[in-house]
Amino acid sequence: MIGNFLRMLPLVGALCLGPAPAGAEPRILVMGDSLLAMHKLMGLSVSASVESSLGVDVTDTSVAGARFLYRLPITGALGLNITKQYRRGDWDWTVLNGGGNDLWLGCGCMRCKRKLDRLISQDGRRGVIPGFVSKLRHSGAQVVYVGYMRTPGITSPVEHCTDEGAEMDRRVARLAGLDRGVHFLPLSDLVPHGDRSYHGVDLIHPSFKASRKIGQRIARLIAANESTIVSRNSLSQE
Repeated sequence: MIGNFLRMLPLVGALCLGPAPAGAEPRILVMGDSLLAMHKLMGLSVSASVESSLGVDVTDTSVAGARFLYRLPITGALGLNITKQYRRGDWDWTVLNGGGNDLWLGCGCMRCKRKLDRLISQDGRRGVIPGFVSKLRHSGAQVVYVGYMRTPGITSPVEHCTDEGAEMDRRVARLAGLDRGVHFLPLSDLVPHGDRSYHGVDLIHPSFKASRKIGQRIARLIAANESTIVSRNSLSQE
């Protein structure tokens, strides 16, 4: 009888443990395009910066070149459709970006109103982006939607996308205003005018420095809304 009791102890312990304690580290999932995916192979991506800033593990499924409006089924399997990057899990936070490739590659950032409306309506309530954000919120996770960097004022292949980028920011900000669990993190003020150190040689993608600073901004936003990590981690300033 004693032997049977001893064999049951692990099961009893597991049943008594119940849900994770309130002080457990937050579970974070990162999805999006090259803004977040750059430098992953070298361990210097945005998600790596979030990890080092918060002292927690981060799952990153972002893929360079990803869009919201891909139609071909294979693109979902490859992660090129951002909505297909989601991995089922008990996430506390989902960090998300996207839409830039839909506008730049999809319509050249010219005459893009219809495509922009498909992504997100003017009031932030309708479109692929609000629909996906709603799905993430229904999973129980808070959402951080990250905007795009601006060019340093030096001619680049995406220089003419400035107006579309600003309008996208405004619409996502309106979306965030509808739900306290959705946080918009703009990057329009990240790059000082004339400073090329925040971009790669193509003047489109983030440099190592920019990825680190974007991750630090994300980490500070999460920490400000996640009391369990504020007391345990000191976050570096930009």
